[in-house]
Amino acid sequence: GISMRLQPEEVAWAIQKEIQNFKDELSLESVGYILSLGDGIARVWGLNDAMMSELVDFPNGTQGIILNLETDSVGVVLLGPEAGLKEQDIVKRTGKIAMVPVGKALLGRVINPLGIPLDGKGPIEAKEFRPIETTAPNVLQRKPVDVPLQTGVMAIDAMIPIGLGQRELILGDRQTGKTAIILDTIINQKSKNVHCIYVSIGQKASTISRYVALLEEHGAMDYTTVVVASASDPAPLQYIAPYAGTAM
Repeated sequence: GISMRLQPEEVAWAIQKEIQNFKDELSLESVGYILSLGDGIARVWGLNDAMMSELVDFPNGTQGIILNLETDSVGVVLLGPEAGLKEQDIVKRTGKIAMVPVGKALLGRVINPLGIPLDGKGPIEAKEFRPIETTAPNVLQRKPVDVPLQTGVMAIDAMIPIGLGQRELILGDRQTGKTAIILDTIINQKSKNVHCIYVSIGQKASTISRYVALLEEHGAMDYTTVVVASASDPAPLQYIAPYAGTAM
């Protein structure tokens, strides 16, 4: 197996930097340096006080999430392009656990899993944020399912009792109309005080914009948020998309 401990020869520069920067005083900013980079994952030396799932900033503007805490390095997955990054680049802590904006400000918006708008309608003025990974409320804390949710597809509504807040799985081969059922259901929630969040993972951007146009055409975007991690987005963004949607 590959040893994850630091090899002296591969990080001679890190030790030299440490000796140069050695001052007997407090430092206020926690920084680290990239040890190695590849496949959307960076090993970062330093960041001793970093937290699990914390967001960090890279010099090219990309953010990353810490998913691995080793003895003297941390493993970070990049949530954007790694172009322009190289060994020894500085990585800074943000002090924030990976969070998403929540609340009414998200209605009618198309955003990525980090809550960054993709629709060109300006910034999201959210008052509250919620961590991507949280413990779900237990069964006793939950409200009983007692309000029906109509999909608007008569065959489904007649045969399958679906409750508001209940989990329902739609299974089927490709091109059988799973998305069509979901879009119909969203459109059918008009003026029923239901907020819809559609999370699209790994689909083509052109397909997603077609869905958004359809929802807008039916006036359904007023109560809907579309979370997009398209096929061209890096794998880590696609990985956190369902967590982000659930947190929202």
